[in-house]
Amino acid sequence: MVLLENCFYVASFDESKTYSSKDILIKGNRIHSIGDNLRKQINEKETRIIDCSDCVVIPGLVNTHHHFYQTLTRNLSAVQNAELFEWLIYLYDIWKNIDEEAVYYSSLLAMGELLKTGCTLSTDHHYVFPQNVSGDLIGIQFEAASKLGMRFSPSRGSMSLSKKNGGLPPDSVVQTEDKILEDSIRLIQKFHDPSEDSMRKIVLAPCSPFSVTLDNLKNTAKLAREYGVRLHTHLAETKDEEEFCRSKTGKTPLALMEEVDFIGEDVFYAHGIHFNDDELKVLAETKTSIAHCPSSNMRLGSGIARVKEMREMGINVGIGVDGSASNDCSDMLGEVRNAMLLQRVKYGAGALTAENAFELCIKGGAKILNYKKIGTIKEGYLADLALFNINKLEYTGSLSDPLAALIFTGISHQTEYTIVNGKIVVEKGKLIGEDEEVIIKKGNEIAARLLKSYSKS
Repeated sequence: MVLLENCFYVASFDESKTYSSKDILIKGNRIHSIGDNLRKQINEKETRIIDCSDCVVIPGLVNTHHHFYQTLTRNLSAVQNAELFEWLIYLYDIWKNIDEEAVYYSSLLAMGELLKTGCTLSTDHHYVFPQNVSGDLIGIQFEAASKLGMRFSPSRGSMSLSKKNGGLPPDSVVQTEDKILEDSIRLIQKFHDPSEDSMRKIVLAPCSPFSVTLDNLKNTAKLAREYGVRLHTHLAETKDEEEFCRSKTGKTPLALMEEVDFIGEDVFYAHGIHFNDDELKVLAETKTSIAHCPSSNMRLGSGIARVKEMREMGINVGIGVDGSASNDCSDMLGEVRNAMLLQRVKYGAGALTAENAFELCIKGGAKILNYKKIGTIKEGYLADLALFNINKLEYTGSLSDPLAALIFTGISHQTEYTIVNGKIVVEKGKLIGEDEEVIIKKGNEIAARLLKSYSKS
């Protein structure tokens, strides 16, 4: 058991309930009780007791879009100022050299950053499968997630159109339609757990309308519904994408998705910046979700998603940090801050409150990844929690609204503790499951190797 004692402030996200100076008792992987003086309910010798008198406690944050492998290619000077297509074309020639070790350590690195910034559940959109790599890359990611203790719902991505077929990636990282579907079935059967306290779920995710065929999209959607798993892809991220789709098919990206039935309550699109008014209505009517990635959208100059309008129309929106080569970090709490601020640039100071921004990342994300027992600090719900120490210089003077203080103020977004499925995975700001120095050393070594392999090609 774990007892969070005398919590300074608890934002429950249960009908806006908040608590001060309350205890939270965790038994197994669930929140057992919330109240006063819960120490009397426990055997102190069998319980980890944490003094939370300086902590703001919130439900764990949910990351709905990422590319873990990109942590090894962030901040490259050649594409620091590039837009999406130019950025992709350059980086594909580096990414084609990733291997099993690169996937493992980039996953540890990305998940480590996420856990340390309050994220307890993440997806990852992995779509680069070099033909000379035989290992189970998604399986390797699950291994890394298990090592760190993260709740993980990766997207089995795919690309079937290479340069020779009118796409952007090199031939060596695309796969045949049959291979994609065969491996998707294997992963679902091996890893997907649909239970409400699942630590492992699978999402199927063709990369984008300009990297797969229409048959790939159609067949993947059909397969996902046969097995009851979520669907994901990039959509409406840039004007270039729309022009590409119109030139190849005469249709907008969303119209293509409608044609192949890649739309609906089990579907979430990354970005969703360039939807017109009628398309927003389609999203609302079909209950399709959006994974909003503000930092990446700013970094690549892609535009500002119409999140305020989406929320008002009842469209479900989550938040994603996106790939670490277009962000260039996996700072989950920072992403909540940027989501709030970016909407204010477009719509004014009242566009998105701090609580609204957290709701996107917590409630919106849980709905996207189909988890019904996370996102609320409530008895019987899963114990996925982020604890932030606010007894620091940078929070001084901000505590009239402790929840908002986490994103209006502060110079570090790191948690004091992160708890996933009832287990402490970050303690005093440090990962429990792996030595951070090992991740740093191996990550830098592999990053240097990848860049060297590109300079030789």
